[in-house]
Amino acid sequence: MAATTSGAIKAYLEALALGVPVFRDGPRPGQDYPYIVVTEAVSIGPDGTAAGDFGDPAAEVNIIEVATVDLVQRGRAKTGASTTKNVERYGLAEAIARRLHGCSLPAHPAKVHGVKATDIDRIPLADNIVRHSITVTLHRELLLSEVIPA
Repeated sequence: MAATTSGAIKAYLEALALGVPVFRDGPRPGQDYPYIVVTEAVSIGPDGTAAGDFGDPAAEVNIIEVATVDLVQRGRAKTGASTTKNVERYGLAEAIARRLHGCSLPAHPAKVHGVKATDIDRIPLADNIVRHSITVTLHRELLLSEVIPA
């Protein structure tokens, strides 16, 4: 069982065996391309449509958490003095988003009611590096341990 949202997403993506290493919050120094970085708690807010009695400390309180899943890969590789070839894995970001959309994240410590992949942005970076940023929205239970430290 993962301890965090990013850990649960990491475990889920690793189980898909995509052949791409997955990291929480950033890659190892010197990590080769491609790789995936999961960032949790980009924003968190109350889920206004879900149940939750804020007067009852034992009631289930639900939140909406936004996370990002960034696929970072090389776009082109030099093959000669003036030639390059495409090495970007087209469709990989879409495949990741499709697999996340609707999953239940079984390794998450809280009850996850739904996961929605809301968008994918393709961002060209310097030196032929491309980042696909997948925004993921989780409807989940807010754990008491997240509010009251042990």
